[in-house]
Amino acid sequence: MSGFVFGEKPIEIESGDGVTLYDNGGTEYLDFGASYACAPAGHCHPDVVSAVQEQAADLLFVQGSYPTPTRTALYDRLAELGPGDCSNVWLCNSGTEANEAALKFARHATGRENVVAAKRAFHGRTLGSLAATWKQQYRDGFAVPDHVEFVDYGDADALRDAVDDDTAAVLLEPIQGEGGVHAASDDYLQAAREACDETGAALVFDEIQTGLGRTGELWACERAGVEPDVLTVAKGLGSGLPIGATLCADWIADDSGDHGSTFSGGPVPCAAALATLDVIEDEELAANAAAVGEHLQAELADLPVRDVRGAGLLVGVEVKRGATRALRSLALEHGILALPAGRTVVRLLPPLTVDEVDADRVVDALEATL
Repeated sequence: MSGFVFGEKPIEIESGDGVTLYDNGGTEYLDFGASYACAPAGHCHPDVVSAVQEQAADLLFVQGSYPTPTRTALYDRLAELGPGDCSNVWLCNSGTEANEAALKFARHATGRENVVAAKRAFHGRTLGSLAATWKQQYRDGFAVPDHVEFVDYGDADALRDAVDDDTAAVLLEPIQGEGGVHAASDDYLQAAREACDETGAALVFDEIQTGLGRTGELWACERAGVEPDVLTVAKGLGSGLPIGATLCADWIADDSGDHGSTFSGGPVPCAAALATLDVIEDEELAANAAAVGEHLQAELADLPVRDVRGAGLLVGVEVKRGATRALRSLALEHGILALPAGRTVVRLLPPLTVDEVDADRVVDALEATL
């Protein structure tokens, strides 16, 4: 018997197409979160598949100190798309690595150690990112570094009080995903920007789950008109292939210190990322996320639930009797895969290609389940 680390679900996924996943018996499942926002263009989008196949035939891998056309093209594309001055790009393999790089860069550039993060935050499971992750269940047993002060998410005064001349970085999600799908107000993000400007700290936005058009804008911070010094992105960047990125302003990048990774910017994940970005732009998926997300939230608001919140196609539905039972019923009785965001919140994170018919199917299934 083989061993594994992850707890496995009782559904073996064999293939995917668009918004649909198929198990090994041919049963169809509508994906409203199975892959944690890693399929913004839908599963196995033909343009992404073709790009991966073509790159794999030319060059599977060469380490990051050797330029390749695909990696260079992705550097240029992300530099163009980064908000504000975030035009310097570090490539890695995952969201937690992107956040680790962000924290290292901020500490080196400022010469400081301390970090201010938010309660309910989730930033990853490697030790540096884990130190800024709020839930104790993720932190227990790992001797997490003690350099992070947690403040109430959304409390601008508490944030201002915590940021001082010893703060290297303020690390925030514009919308908390794992923490229950809570969106920061524009005023809160602006207060974070002002606090960092006043003290010389770096403002880091974790857009690993909120980026790439999911909230109706390419980056969720654009909704508030607030520009960070560092932005991290991963999950859907490569349509599920392992790739992440840390985008930095010049003052961070110019003093980023010695950082490296063997697999930084592998040619195949870079090809997938370029194709994914093309699909998001060409098919106007951010606009679709805004429109379908608005329809979805309006329909969900009529159900017997405590709350519906989020933006675009990052939606949290707070139910009355706990999320686990609802999620099991959605999957096994209605063929819909979704996620929890805490004990009482059903999190909906579908591909950005879904339409209102897909959304209505989820609403009907939730109504029956509840």
